[in-house]
Amino acid sequence: MADEISRSGDLGTSPATVAAAYESVAVAAAANPKSRSLWPSVLRWIPTSTDKIIAAEKRLLSLVKTPYVQERVNIGSGPPGSKVRWFRSESNEERQINTVTFDSKENSPTIVMIHGYGASQGFFFRNFDALASRFRVIAIDQIGWGGSSRPDFTCKSTEETEAWFIDSFEEWRKAKNLSNFILLGHSFGGYVASKYALKHPEHVKHLILVGSAGFSSETDTSYERLNQFKATWKGAIFNHLWESNFTPQKLVRGLGPLGPNLVRSYTTARFGSYSTGTTLTEEESRLLTDYVYHTLAAKASGELCLKYIFSFGAFARSPLIHSASEWKVPTTFIYGYQDWMNYQGAQEAGKKMKVPCEIIRIPDAGHFVFIDQPDRFHSAVFYACRRFLSPDPAVESFPEGLTPA
Repeated sequence: MADEISRSGDLGTSPATVAAAYESVAVAAAANPKSRSLWPSVLRWIPTSTDKIIAAEKRLLSLVKTPYVQERVNIGSGPPGSKVRWFRSESNEERQINTVTFDSKENSPTIVMIHGYGASQGFFFRNFDALASRFRVIAIDQIGWGGSSRPDFTCKSTEETEAWFIDSFEEWRKAKNLSNFILLGHSFGGYVASKYALKHPEHVKHLILVGSAGFSSETDTSYERLNQFKATWKGAIFNHLWESNFTPQKLVRGLGPLGPNLVRSYTTARFGSYSTGTTLTEEESRLLTDYVYHTLAAKASGELCLKYIFSFGAFARSPLIHSASEWKVPTTFIYGYQDWMNYQGAQEAGKKMKVPCEIIRIPDAGHFVFIDQPDRFHSAVFYACRRFLSPDPAVESFPEGLTPA
């Protein structure tokens, strides 16, 4: 029956198709009263699975010329002795982190890349070739996202939620036997990378935070405007949805076989007609849309962190700026000019840091700066890592076309 419903979803997205899918589920349920409740059966008509995520990832990464190895790294069922299991699930099944490692030159420095909220490692598809020419590149899907395990998410606090991501990443690091690496995180991935580096600075030799979340605080001027909006009836509704943990992924799932159309509309607009940088080719857009749909429509897990890490408006409940004086890892911030994440928060944090810190801004780029302006993004990363790439980093000039902040 699951296969039948999946095929129904693949036939098209007309109302008749959707109605037929519902009808087939209802008939099957009536014919088999011993079967599970109707709702889990309905979910099966969403045409995705872990295997389909990995297959979509493989199709997207076919655009990358550098050979790579894809693996699902076993990180066990819980960190030894921990009172807070990162997955906080009744299940003791082993968890796996989807990982891709690209071929590199011998003795190249290792860079580990962590994606942002609602994304997966495949979002870096435009960057792997260039970065692999200078680094040993490893990209992961965080637990609960992409092709990684999606355990039940039952965290009930900011501290538990942070541990869910930080501890799972640390167990992955142990399984891969990594140390002394460069850690790059985008958006929410920047938040996780920062929290990880604060807890395990001995393993990270440089931190690159790309449009990182978590550096705005309640003192930000936009926070006052947000409070004014929350006081309106529209703002109250949006805030309620946020606190109820209503995520964009739930909308994609709720649309069933109509979900791909919604995702296609988003990717076409964000990286096409409304792009702030270089637009995607037709093939890139098609493959990215397919990949994004499967990663968003799969079982809810990591996405449910949202309300515990951020308040409405993406203001961190535990702002990183408050921990800036405890920073132990040299850090480079990278922002697009049109990034909705405010780089001024990074400036304020930099003033409190006791380690080297720099901010690089990239023109004609938004929050997905690495997709909007890949060449400029690569230049920024190479410059940020000049200590590890150049025999004489002191003479390296600031890249043309970029702006220091």
